[in-house]
Amino acid sequence: MEQEVPATGGICGPKCKARYIMAILASLGMGLIYGLKVGLHVVIVAMVNNTAIQHDRHTASSVSVSRCGHQDAINVTVKPMEDGPFDWSTEVQGWLLSSYFFGYLVAQLPGGRVAELFSAKWVLFFAVALNVIAILLSPVLATAHYGGLLVMRVLQGIGGGVTFPACHVMLSHWAPPLERSVMSSIVYAGTSLGTVIFILISGVIAGALGWEAVFYIEGGVSISWLILWAWFIEDSPSKQKHISLEERAFIASSLAAEYGGDDQIKTARPPMPWKAVFTSPAFLAILVAHTCSNWGWYMVLIELPQYMKNVLEFEISKNAVLTSIPFLTMWIFSMILSKVLDTLRGKNKITTTTARKIATLIASVIPMICFIILCFIECEREVAVTLMTIAVTSIGGMFCGFLSNHIDIAPNYAGTLIAITNTVATIPGIVVPIVVGKLTHVDPTINSWRIVFYITIVLYIIEIITYAMFGSGNVQPWNHAANRNSPTEDQPLRPK
Repeated sequence: MEQEVPATGGICGPKCKARYIMAILASLGMGLIYGLKVGLHVVIVAMVNNTAIQHDRHTASSVSVSRCGHQDAINVTVKPMEDGPFDWSTEVQGWLLSSYFFGYLVAQLPGGRVAELFSAKWVLFFAVALNVIAILLSPVLATAHYGGLLVMRVLQGIGGGVTFPACHVMLSHWAPPLERSVMSSIVYAGTSLGTVIFILISGVIAGALGWEAVFYIEGGVSISWLILWAWFIEDSPSKQKHISLEERAFIASSLAAEYGGDDQIKTARPPMPWKAVFTSPAFLAILVAHTCSNWGWYMVLIELPQYMKNVLEFEISKNAVLTSIPFLTMWIFSMILSKVLDTLRGKNKITTTTARKIATLIASVIPMICFIILCFIECEREVAVTLMTIAVTSIGGMFCGFLSNHIDIAPNYAGTLIAITNTVATIPGIVVPIVVGKLTHVDPTINSWRIVFYITIVLYIIEIITYAMFGSGNVQPWNHAANRNSPTEDQPLRPK
């Protein structure tokens, strides 16, 4: 049974809301997880001896093809690349980038259940701490053998794998129903903000101080988050010391309308209704949407720096800036969209189901159109950069779309549900780098990228149809604690 802790005034006065302090710190934690992950995607360009790799790739060709698919007469005319110490083939690079997801894959379900049954706060703390340790050890182990770096990437993935389940559980305890879109977007948009910042600083640090400094500086700075999270945040409002009595009562009363109050979900610890989950159309719609959407997400998250460099031929300094811009616009867009949808729900203009479907369709239809156009524009830099920016920006709709939908349909099992869908949705994260690596090893031109774009388009079509038909924002009957107050489609969730 949770012990009530006497509440004090807010951390920064009566106008400061503890629930948003939690959301912001959780967002920073997500940002660190994603930032420490994508740093390698940027800095690997400076780590690899590209001249040796390009020489090996083209020595057998008498007539070669430039990056954009135009034939040269005899000689290969390729812009010089920055060279690093490691002679890693594109296949090795693909394994290094994708190895993160092997750890990510196995950590999801255990992380979800531990967060639900014990402490989401400490699960998220563990996630960031493991990433910090792995990133600080990476330079030494990479120098010894790429296998050492691969092991560190797997450990980072284990930490990264438990973050979404932990954050979902935190949100299920802290987010009032009509603030769920906004708070979810704040937390999960940290992934795009972290991506922006770390892409930018990784390129700058690598250029000024060398690739090793990227790992040491980014890992060292991340330690400060561990201190703040451990000191200021608790698993639920009832345990939180830095919260006003008014805010604690408001959160408890608004959550009570959904599943009987924050304390009940923590103390009841209901068993997982596995059969009901896997036969639920509402859950399966989230599963399909999450998996298909993640192919496009990982396409831009993992491969965008390589696409910018190898196809559009941007140098590493410009590459970092141009790659980061879409993730900044994504963060801004997701904040605006979530606020608009929550406002419309609060005014009874739309239901929770409609809000989730609008956001999910934005996150899939617009990127799909952009990828279709990219298949036909060859290497027109300005158009390609614009399209990629629009695609990444619109993907931000997923934060207040299917990605927060688990909490709507079953708040008692939010951590496990996101763990299940994110486990399956991790498969694209493993497959994308390997597929791109093999295709570009054989043919490094835009023709190889078109194949990947076509696959992405088909998966978006599947997502759009499935989620539009079966997606739901209603609490499901198998969410035991919520049965008594399950809202209808015509009555959006409202705090009492």
